Amino acid sequence: MALALSPIGAVADATKATAQPINSVTNITLTTLDREAALAKSQAAVGRSLPPVVLRDRTGQALDLPSLRGKPLLVNFIYTGCFEVCPTITRNLQKAVEGTVNTLGADRFTIVSIGFNQPFDSPQAMNSYALQQGVRLPNWLFLSPETKDVESLTAAFGFSYVQNPAGFDHLNQVTLLDSEGRIVRQIYGENFTTNMLVEPLKSLVIGNALPAERSTVAELVDRVRILCSVYDPKSGQYRIDYTLFMEIGGFLTFLVGLGYAFWRERRRKPAL
Repeated sequence: MALALSPIGAVADATKATAQPINSVTNITLTTLDREAALAKSQAAVGRSLPPVVLRDRTGQALDLPSLRGKPLLVNFIYTGCFEVCPTITRNLQKAVEGTVNTLGADRFTIVSIGFNQPFDSPQAMNSYALQQGVRLPNWLFLSPETKDVESLTAAFGFSYVQNPAGFDHLNQVTLLDSEGRIVRQIYGENFTTNMLVEPLKSLVIGNALPAERSTVAELVDRVRILCSVYDPKSGQYRIDYTLFMEIGGFLTFLVGLGYAFWRERRRKPAL
């Protein structure tokens, strides 16, 4: 499906962010992505090839990204400091492709998760993350780029993100590449249905033409932006985790109280 989006010349502004107040009570403002612009940037990446970037795997071994050509790829970006959204996405992605691995074999395609929050998403951190999420598929790589390469790497895949007090506001995006290492589709959302992900992947594995993309532009935009805060499974929505702000507030209150106690103790002592 052809997407009627902003022209590629306008995509340079795709990572623009806006200040969005959460509510008037907390007076907390978060930096968020412009969804439409981020979607335009993401879709503009379709047709590009794997960039010549060297990353490190979970053992610290260097891996040249273009060396993964030869079989279809699923690529997504995560950060290991996320406690809710990224783990939810990882687990849902695993559920979506497990059947394909069992049916077609793990040697027919590769899944790649890249840690974009460098230098914190080190090989050791990525390894711990994979173990914590119970990733057991033999064809799933967890890779760490050099800090200097993060900007060019994410740009090549059309992946947008901004940092804010709640973590990162970023595209929940899985990029599908063919065996030649060319981006052929961007898949959005935290849940991956058969039509969205599995059928296109199977088509590439067995050499068939990709099925038509059924989502409308409005549906794509609605799925694009995910705030990495807290996923509420009951409502199926993401919300801001105020725990961090409460902890910070509690710590500041403790410091104020400690300072006040120290001041009172000083006042009690008679001057010499």
